[in-house]
Amino acid sequence: MVRLRSLEPADWPAVAAIYGAGIATGEATFDTAVPTWERWSSEHLAHPRLVAVDGAGEGVVGWAALSTVSDRCAYGGVAEVSIYVDPAATGRGVGSALLARLVADAEAAGLWTLQAGVFPENTASLSLHRRHGFRVVGTRERLGQLAGKWRDVVLLERRSAVVGR
Repeated sequence: MVRLRSLEPADWPAVAAIYGAGIATGEATFDTAVPTWERWSSEHLAHPRLVAVDGAGEGVVGWAALSTVSDRCAYGGVAEVSIYVDPAATGRGVGSALLARLVADAEAAGLWTLQAGVFPENTASLSLHRRHGFRVVGTRERLGQLAGKWRDVVLLERRSAVVGR
């Protein structure tokens, strides 16, 4: 069982390690190195930022945060999802718990659309997002290169049923 709480700066070493594990798979992000706390923090909204803490060991086993998609005021209620789970904690519902809470907190903050960009090979992430009300909008073909290989990105979105209606 996991407990969710707000991500604090002191969580950064664990969050960075989990992000680094995601980077190492080559299936989670175009990033090739873990950023500094300062850079990561400046690129993500201050709220919501979540960590999942293992109920037994009290260690961080996953995290989720949002970032803006544009600084234009028309997009003020739109944010992009980042969600990562420690490989040792997969299959235990950590991602599902994080995404459910992230969606609820985002709606409480007045966000009406959440979007995610996922490599098509990352079937676990695609399934997770679909289970939480995200729909595939389309595939952005050859969006960027990673390790010298062009990668497609599946764009998903979740429109709030309560905000922006």
